Amino acid sequence: MNAASLSDALVAAAIAAYAAAFIVSAADLARSRMVAWTGRPAAVSSTAGSAGSVHAHDGGAGTSLSERALAEGPTTRPGRLTGGAVALLAAACALNVGSVIARGVAAERAPWGNMYEFALVGAASIAVAFLVARRRFPIDRLNVGVAGLALVILGFAVTVLYVPVDALIPVLNSYWLAIHVAAAIVAGGAFTISAIASVVFLFRRWRERRRGEATDPAGMTAALERAAYGLVVFGFPIWTFAVLAGAVWAEAAWGRYWGWDPKETWAFITWVLYAAYLHAQATAGWRGARANWFGVLGYAAFLFNFVGVNIWIPGLHSYAGV
Repeated sequence: MNAASLSDALVAAAIAAYAAAFIVSAADLARSRMVAWTGRPAAVSSTAGSAGSVHAHDGGAGTSLSERALAEGPTTRPGRLTGGAVALLAAACALNVGSVIARGVAAERAPWGNMYEFALVGAASIAVAFLVARRRFPIDRLNVGVAGLALVILGFAVTVLYVPVDALIPVLNSYWLAIHVAAAIVAGGAFTISAIASVVFLFRRWRERRRGEATDPAGMTAALERAAYGLVVFGFPIWTFAVLAGAVWAEAAWGRYWGWDPKETWAFITWVLYAAYLHAQATAGWRGARANWFGVLGYAAFLFNFVGVNIWIPGLHSYAGV
């Protein structure tokens, strides 16, 4: 089996693994929602080893831990299904990364010279960003969105975008391909997980307001906002570098740094929206839902830049290979 065939086989295996991760994640989500719906408290262990109630005291009033769990809802601590789903996602990510490496070996260049290859790398970057971010933020339950999105990207790649391994077109045959696009890929992975966290944050905030809930006992809504913000703080400087590196490459390729080509324009729009998001988070009156809407809009612009512009809008960057 040559490297190109190996890459295709690894992509197929990664799709199967992402599908398994999505199914297990969905089952875990359904289980957690059923626990919340039935009002069944999470299991509470006694340090004394007895089967009786364990009491905690708050301000002198005795309250059993089981009663507090019932009042606050189910625990967000990851269970066996959550851990299994994350493990499956990690396996899928490894297969995905392997397919990218094999594609690069087959092409003897950076493996993101067309839309198919960029989709492979994009799916891998999203999975890697999630696996890294979950070590810093309690976002394991976002696994279902991450696995589902990676599955859709790879499915679209193999059914619509697939092209055989080929040499680069002249305009892409530059070392800037590795620098500029790699930076965009890293930033894109962080932006994607941030966008998923923002969407879930906005949904939870809407649900809290609809139900008249003024608190978030488990702290998940606040954790999602921290994760969304932290990932943008990480990705924004890298995206800024990607835009600047693209301008330098444009001067070398076309004799000008900036020409308001559609991709350049949407890259700038993306930058402005994420800058607005960071500014909103720094302004007390614009935190929370208002700020997170900027994050969602920024990701929508980012997504359109890498899909819509390449496929639907003609320009100097119209070399998608689809």
